[in-house]
Amino acid sequence: MAVVIALLVSGCSEDRSEDDAGRVKAAAASYAVQETFNVGENVFVRSLAVEEESSSLWVGTSVGVNQISLTDFSLTNSFTRKDGLANEYVFAIGIDPDGYKWFGTNAGGMSRYKEEEPWRTFFPMHGLADYWIYSFANHPDGGLWIGTWAGVNRLDRNTLKMDTYVKELVNEWVYGLDVDSQGRVWFGTEGGVSRFDQVSGEWVSWTHQDGLGAENKDALPFSTNTGLGTRERHDLGVMAAGKETYNPNYVFALQVAEDQSVWVGTWGGGVSRFVDGRWSNYTVDDGLMGNIVYSLIQAKDGAFWFGTNRGISRFDGKNWQNFGRHQGLVNINVYALAESPSGDIWAGTRGSVVRIGQTAKEAP
Repeated sequence: MAVVIALLVSGCSEDRSEDDAGRVKAAAASYAVQETFNVGENVFVRSLAVEEESSSLWVGTSVGVNQISLTDFSLTNSFTRKDGLANEYVFAIGIDPDGYKWFGTNAGGMSRYKEEEPWRTFFPMHGLADYWIYSFANHPDGGLWIGTWAGVNRLDRNTLKMDTYVKELVNEWVYGLDVDSQGRVWFGTEGGVSRFDQVSGEWVSWTHQDGLGAENKDALPFSTNTGLGTRERHDLGVMAAGKETYNPNYVFALQVAEDQSVWVGTWGGGVSRFVDGRWSNYTVDDGLMGNIVYSLIQAKDGAFWFGTNRGISRFDGKNWQNFGRHQGLVNINVYALAESPSGDIWAGTRGSVVRIGQTAKEAP
């Protein structure tokens, strides 16, 4: 699949911050959309991963995988089923310490790739929990954790043996995965958040009743599109009768921050942060672009970036900077985010990959 690069004129971003009393005030702009890589009008970009060793951006789409050079932004490779990919619809990309790229697909299982080595594909017959793969996380013990629609796997990368966990989770449909500094594994699911301590064997879970996800103050209709074994109706649609829907237990994304707080993107409940045993939430009332949060990352400077149903937000703990159509986004549903070594932020939407770069130093 060809990728066309089109340079866009940067727009002014919407910037907000809070004063000591919590009131929203203006903040200095520091980032802008620099370029857009068009991947096809009806093509969804669902996953992004940066590989520093090859200076590459890996792009998982609904029609295959692209490898983009971060040096000159040219297309290096494209992969489909003809090349060895299990399925063209790629929802997750993981890169392990040995340089293998792992591609999680929609109904096609999981494929492993490394240059000059044969492709290898894994199905349930090999121990995989399901054919639907949605997240990866490397563990310090050498294991690779895999989130599926039927629980999670821990893969031993040396033996390729897989262990499966289902009933231990608060919900078996797993989208978010990360590992904290204690080696505990965190899971974002369609029914809340779970945590597993491999040393003690302890499992703990949290839901909206524990504070996950903001309250539904706008009385939005509750989403019934929650999977639970009915894949036929599970299309990730977030609208009902022209309105946004709400399901705060439904977690699209999860990341453990450098300070070991846990950040979660929810369906209609905004962004949730877990620290010292308590959840707090950020919504559009605080400066977030949209309350349906598909993706999130923490950048090297410590700021968080959130991909939502209304655009992108950057939050440094005090200041917000937002990006929508007026700021250069072709599509405002942002399903994937990644940061390059240069500090550029890459965002995946329907039809495009967007590069956001810094334009000025932030005001002190």
